[in-house]
Amino acid sequence: MIWTLLSLILWFMAAGGLIYLVAVGLLFLFQSRLIYLPSRLLWRTPADAGLLYEDVRLTAADGVRLHAWYLPVPAARGTILFFHGNAGNISHRVETARMFHQWQLNTLLIDYRGYGQSQGRPSAPGIGRDADAAWRFLTEGKGKAPNSIILFGRSLGAAVTGDLAARVHPAGAILESGFTSLPDIGALIYPWWPIRWLVRDRYPTLHNITRLRCPVLIAHSREDELIPFSHGERLFQAAPEPKFFLEMTGSHRHGVTATGMTYTRAIQGFIEEALAISASRSPE
Repeated sequence: MIWTLLSLILWFMAAGGLIYLVAVGLLFLFQSRLIYLPSRLLWRTPADAGLLYEDVRLTAADGVRLHAWYLPVPAARGTILFFHGNAGNISHRVETARMFHQWQLNTLLIDYRGYGQSQGRPSAPGIGRDADAAWRFLTEGKGKAPNSIILFGRSLGAAVTGDLAARVHPAGAILESGFTSLPDIGALIYPWWPIRWLVRDRYPTLHNITRLRCPVLIAHSREDELIPFSHGERLFQAAPEPKFFLEMTGSHRHGVTATGMTYTRAIQGFIEEALAISASRSPE
C-alpha cells in the first residue's frame, strides 16, 4: 500500500514537472505575443485633429518598410521624435502630437515594425533599427541638427529612447513610465517562471541610461500598476547630470491626464531647458 501511494505521488510529481516544462517552452516560443500588442488599424490621422502632416515611408537598415507621420510647424523651436508604448499604433498618439504642435515643435511619430502600416514583426533588435531609421530621416532627410531633437519615449518607448539616446547625440531625452529592463518586469509579473532565462528582448534601459550625454527627464507615477515607481527611481539614480524627475499621478495608461497641468508644465519646461543647454554647448 505504501509503495503504491509513493508511486502515485512520484507519478503526479513527474506529470506536474512535465506540464511545467511544456508551459515554459510555450512561454519561450510565444513570448512576443505577450510583449507586443500591435494594432494594424489606423483609426484617425493628424488631419482629424486639424494638424498638417506628411505621410512618411522609411526603410530600416535590414530593408523593413516603416510608416510614420511627420508634423511640421512654422518657425519650429525644435523637433520631437516620439516612441510609443507596446500597444496600438501612432493613430492612438495624435493628441500627444497636438500637444507638441501647440508648443511649436515639429513631431515625428513612427510605428515600429509590425505596428500600423509598418512591415515585419517586432523585436528588440528590429525596433532598434526602426529608431535608427527615424533618426536618419530627421537628421539626413529633414536636415535637423541633432542638438534640436528631443527623444521622447513612453513605456516600451522609454526603452527605445534610452537605447537610441545612448548611441546618438540628441538635445535631450524623456523617459516616461519606463522600466529598468524587460526581465525585471517579467520576473515581477510572472514570479513562478524563470523569466530572466527566457526573455529574448531584454531592453536594458538601466544600463543604457548611464551612457547618455544629454539632459534627461524621468517621469513616473507612484500609482503605476504595471511598472512600479521604483523603476523610475532607479533610472533617475543611474542617469548622469543634468537630470530631472517628474512625479506623476494616476495609472500607467492615464498618468498624463491625471497629472494634468503639472505634467504639461514640467514636460514643456524640460524641453525648453534641454534645447537651451544643447544650443549653448554647440560650437560657434
